[in-house]
Formats: sequence, C-alpha cells, structure tokens
Amino acid sequence: MVAAMTALVWLDATAHARRQAGLERVVVARAAEESILDLASNDYLGLSRHPAVIDGACAAVRRWGGGATGSRLVTGTTTAHERVEGDLAEFVGAEAGLVFSSGYTANLGTVTALAGRDSLVISDAASHASLIDACRLSRARVAVARHCDTDHVDELLRERPEHRALVVTDSVFSADGDLAPLAELYAVCRRRNAVLVVDEAHGLGVRGNGGRGAVHEAGLAGAPDLVITATLSKALGSQGGVVLGSAAVRDQVLHGARTFVFDTGLAPASVGAAAAALTVLRGEPDRVHSIGVRAKQLAAAAGVEPTTSAVVPVILGDAQRAVRAAGDCLGLGVRVGCFRPPSVPADGSRLRLTARADLTDSDIDRAASVLAQVLR
Repeated sequence: MVAAMTALVWLDATAHARRQAGLERVVVARAAEESILDLASNDYLGLSRHPAVIDGACAAVRRWGGGATGSRLVTGTTTAHERVEGDLAEFVGAEAGLVFSSGYTANLGTVTALAGRDSLVISDAASHASLIDACRLSRARVAVARHCDTDHVDELLRERPEHRALVVTDSVFSADGDLAPLAELYAVCRRRNAVLVVDEAHGLGVRGNGGRGAVHEAGLAGAPDLVITATLSKALGSQGGVVLGSAAVRDQVLHGARTFVFDTGLAPASVGAAAAALTVLRGEPDRVHSIGVRAKQLAAAAGVEPTTSAVVPVILGDAQRAVRAAGDCLGLGVRVGCFRPPSVPADGSRLRLTARADLTDSDIDRAASVLAQVLR
C-alpha cells in the first residue's frame, strides 16, 4: 500500500499546477428542478424534457427493459435500434445508419474502421477531441490541417504517398460555433480520391432544412465518399451516436469498429427518446429557426458577433478570468459554459453560451441583465 501511494505522489503536484493555472475541473450535480437559467447545455431544440421524448423513453424501457443486455452483434440490437437507424439515415439523406453508445464512440469506431496503417488521415486543427483520439487510434499517418483551410488540405492530399486517405472535420465547431467549408472540402476530397468524414454533433437539428444538418445544407446529402457521424445527445435530447453513409460504409464499420463490436448496445430508453425527438423535429421544424433567432439575441446581449450556429463564444483570454466570470453568472442565476485549455488555445479561454429553441423573451432579458453585470 505504501509503495502504491509513493508511486502516485506526482498526482498532488499535478493537481496543484492545475489549480494555479485556473484549469481545475469540478463535477457539480444539478437538481432536477432549479431556478437557474441554463445557457450551458447542448439541448439545442429543448427536447430532453419534451413530453413525447420522455414518453418514448419510458415506452422503450417497458418493452425492452433497462439495458441492451449485450453488444450489438450478440443481444444488444432490437428492432427499435434498426428502426431509428433507418429513420436517421432517411432524415439526413444517407443510405444507411449504425447506432453507437455515444457520439464519442461513433467517431472512434468510424475513423478506425475506415483508416489503417496504409492510410493518411487529415484532421482540422479545431477538430473535436473524439476525432483527435480517433486519428491517434487509427494507426494511420496523421496530418493536421490549418483550421478551415481547404488549400492546405489539398496540398496534404496531393503530396501523400498513401493511396487511401480520410479528411475529418466537425461541421460546426463546438468552441467557436463556426462552420466548416464542407462543399469546398468535399470538392477537394473528390479531386484527390479521399473520403470526407463530417461530425455533425452540433449541426444535426441546428443547420439545414428542418435541421437535417450542415451536410444536407451544403447539398451533399447522399454524396459518394462522404460519411456523417453525429450524436443523439445534443439537439435530439437523448444519448448515443450514429454513423450515416452508404451501405458499404455501414458494413465496414459494423465489422471493423471495436467500439461497436465490443461495446454494449445503446440502452433502449435512449433509443426510444431519440426516435421520439426525431418525430417531434419532423413535425415542428420551426424549432430550428428559433435556435438561430435566440443565438443572435444572446450574442447581442453579450456584445459579441453572432455565429451561424447555436454556439455563442465570449472570449476572455485568461483561464482564471473565465472561471470567475462563469461563477459570477451562476451566482446571479445563469449557468454558462466555461471553456479553457485544452478545449481551446492557451489564450482563448471563454464563456460559451448556447441557444435553445425553448428560450423565452424573458429568458433573454434575464441573460442580458446578468451578462451586462458580469462582463462590464
């Protein structure tokens, strides 16, 4: 016991350094019912507590039980899984879909199944951590392209010795809320015989006609050599991830993604909730428009330029300052996100506000009052 404690003595110094740099994270439980105005969650469409979504989760639990009971290739696939996979694929204009236990595992599984030692993977410099980890696990040669720089991607693809290549990017970048130049990236990929993998975590339900995503909005729905990954835990208010593409891609990921083959299937409640949320979205497409309206109002309240997504960043620079500002907002009844390194560059710590379709005019007024007090 003493030897084990000695071997981990470095943890104390590491924790102290985190605190000094303003990078300490704390897990804070929220109450089921609270008076705090939430501008930090990714529940963009306001569906996580929608009655139909809750009913969908409950009905799935009553029919299938609390868990999937096994991996998807053993007992973890139900007819509900297959139905929501087909519905999601049809919604975004893809041929087929495959549901994972999370968006993170969907990215890990997709990239590792489509790349390998004989491949090049090019990742945008601002790609999400799940894509970064996927690149590392792929065993491919990895190159990082300058943020949203299609010329750099073209250069990297042109000079590669590998025959196979993947280009991976977020459609909407989670820290800045900016959009990837998907049409231009896809054109480069087609010209250079590469596959484009687009993470629609912050695009599905937020961008495109009826929330069909940024890929659909760019006119690339169903395009060859294009693969979409997404999460069910943001705009759809549930849990889980999905890969969407051709039937051949689905088959390769099903066989080659260790995060699919060896992971327990997505719980029935999450499948039922996601299916119900998709039904609500189809029937109430105006929710998507409401996100954009509220995002512009939040940006005006914070005195920053609006983005073209649900994400409104308020860059403060110093991590300690960002932590204090987020704490001050919470003390005044408004919860905001606080992004610090390594999620953002060293001088890019920020408050991250997220717009939701169910925010009211009074919510916006309340947020504006608090932000004015804190940011001045």
